[in-house]
Amino acid sequence: MSEEVYLTQEGFLKLKQELNHLKGPVREELTKRLKAAIEMGDLSENADFTSAKEEQGFIEGRILELEKTFKNVKIIENNNIQNGIVQIGSTIIVKEEDLTEETFYIVGSKEANPKNGKISYESPIGKALLDHKVGDIVRVDTPGGTINFRIMEIK
Repeated sequence: MSEEVYLTQEGFLKLKQELNHLKGPVREELTKRLKAAIEMGDLSENADFTSAKEEQGFIEGRILELEKTFKNVKIIENNNIQNGIVQIGSTIIVKEEDLTEETFYIVGSKEANPKNGKISYESPIGKALLDHKVGDIVRVDTPGGTINFRIMEIK
């Protein structure tokens, strides 16, 4: 049984674009490289051929991974977000004691990017924040220690 993969519409389109790029221009270029390497002759000592075959394995693996993702994808609809409760797709503003406020966007693991404020609902912070509301103080156990966040706003 496959697990659902949560993506925002933006994340879905980005991964779809990557898949189309890999299946189109990247495969075409790789085919040309392989053909040129084969035309050189002895494949057992042909570094270009070996390199292209390794890259082909990586690309085909990524294509399979993306196709599997799309079979199990569930698009996060912003209009289905319940106001006042943190869930996948929520943008939340939190404050940690005397520090400045931080904004997090709760997304699926395939498009998480903590440096840009996109955190996975499966991450320690994401898990802890789910199902809470404005004003709640949420205790988060992270690899770096315990953090207490106050939820200031949910969008």
